[in-house]
Amino acid sequence: MGDENGQYFDLVTLLRFGDLELMGVAIKNLSLQVGDYFNQLSAVGNNLPKCVEALKRISDYKAEENDLENLAAIKDLLKDVGLNKAIPVINNIIKARKDGRIDVAADCAKETLKDFIAIQIQISSAKKEKGAVGGPDQPQEDIETMFLNDALALLDRTEAMRKLRVLAVDDSPAILNTITSVLNTDYKVYGMPKPTMVEKFLSQITPDLILLDYEMPEINGFELIPIIRKFGEHTETPIILLTSLGTLEHVSAAAKLGACDFIVKPFQPDNLREKVAKHISRKMLIY
Repeated sequence: MGDENGQYFDLVTLLRFGDLELMGVAIKNLSLQVGDYFNQLSAVGNNLPKCVEALKRISDYKAEENDLENLAAIKDLLKDVGLNKAIPVINNIIKARKDGRIDVAADCAKETLKDFIAIQIQISSAKKEKGAVGGPDQPQEDIETMFLNDALALLDRTEAMRKLRVLAVDDSPAILNTITSVLNTDYKVYGMPKPTMVEKFLSQITPDLILLDYEMPEINGFELIPIIRKFGEHTETPIILLTSLGTLEHVSAAAKLGACDFIVKPFQPDNLREKVAKHISRKMLIY
């Protein structure tokens, strides 16, 4: 079972990683506990930096003696967590180097490097201080001792029943109250008056859509978008800007940063409901 110093991960986020065969791991290992799987994933995360550096050196024709050993050592770890797609590529690199086909190994390492960096980012973005199975109120120790297969089944039922989540970030309590009253019948709304708390919030809860006020103290909506996008599970999450500035230049700048739409304040309740419903529905189609 996972030790008390182990890392925790959001199973919802892990399930969205296309290269991670999490369900397959659970089915093949029915006695595998969630805590033990988290430990295995932590081991992969801890070993990835060495492998990334090894791939960089191999692609630059500067391979060191232990680079192939580091790549070979991570194969079993990748298999344990369900990252099977990377294993044949590692085998090809090792074989090419041993056969003296340095050019082939370098080309293959260069292509694989991007995948390994992406895996690093995904694992890092899935880290949580507490588990997500059963909701934020479920004790972490209960989650850790569950079998992974049972936890995923519970998660599937919970996800099917839960309301979609909307995070609204605005320094005006009145605006947050309005948003909540308009949307809370159909969505679980989290109102946040302090934009500096967004990063901490996203490490705990995964919203399905985000509403951002443009003009806020300390961090404005434009500055928050890159912070949100660095989370692997939020590269495609709809972000709608709330703004009192509806100029073409303003809208264009928001789009370039990754916002999917904007709403000019003061807004009509029906306009807010329609835009949220449109973009959150598109997001559900992606997943």
